[in-house]
Amino acid sequence: MEKIQQALERAKQQREANAGNISTADRHAQATDVQSIIYTKTQAVSGHAGLQRENRILSAMEHSTYADAFKILSTQVMHRMDEHQWSSLAITSVAGDEGKTTTAINLGISIAKEIEYTVLLVDANLRDPSVHSYFGIEPERGLSDYLQNDVDLSELLIRPADMDHFVILPGGKPLTNSTEMIGSPKMCTLVQELKDRYPKRVVIFDLPPVLNTADTLSFAPCIDCALIVIEDDVTKESDLKQTVDLLSVTNVLGTVLNKAKY
Repeated sequence: MEKIQQALERAKQQREANAGNISTADRHAQATDVQSIIYTKTQAVSGHAGLQRENRILSAMEHSTYADAFKILSTQVMHRMDEHQWSSLAITSVAGDEGKTTTAINLGISIAKEIEYTVLLVDANLRDPSVHSYFGIEPERGLSDYLQNDVDLSELLIRPADMDHFVILPGGKPLTNSTEMIGSPKMCTLVQELKDRYPKRVVIFDLPPVLNTADTLSFAPCIDCALIVIEDDVTKESDLKQTVDLLSVTNVLGTVLNKAKY
């Protein structure tokens, strides 16, 4: 509880510091043809198609009702984000094993298929980074190396070889001081840099569950909005209400019901 209180205080301070940042409208003022973007420095890597199918990743199961569900979700999300000129989105959950990482990946892939957007998916679960494992990719370094050792971003970004306009920033080695690192000014500055690099870029952050650690609360003021993944018949209403209250430091778009029983 003490760590959560500390995270909330840092969140308040960060929100006040961000008040003078350049507006999203200014960032999008320069028109660029998304389809003409070529990733000359981003390493293209081949994943494991069988593992992606096993993990229910859209890149391996595009033509299905499952893919259609994410297309509906991505359309709703982008309508709301475009309305407010937001470009950074956190995907989190109430507790563990509710499907937030799968949701973050598939939402990113679905948005990247739109002709007007590019997507950068950031594995910001620094205590237990796992996005790469869903693709069968084993990157040597990631976000933790940037935060701790100032490794240049161009050396860390990877692009699944069979996907256009979808790039991943892996988490890197797990950090025991993840709360302090994810809530640092350096991390918030990185968010701004990632959003500014390309017009019409959507930056999605896969974050830890809100009630498990203080990491997400420390970082929430740095991003524009958040989606909360909940599990059908498992997530408690009281826990969800507490999660929404704690995330009041950012804009909560709503919830995603996962593992629904029909």
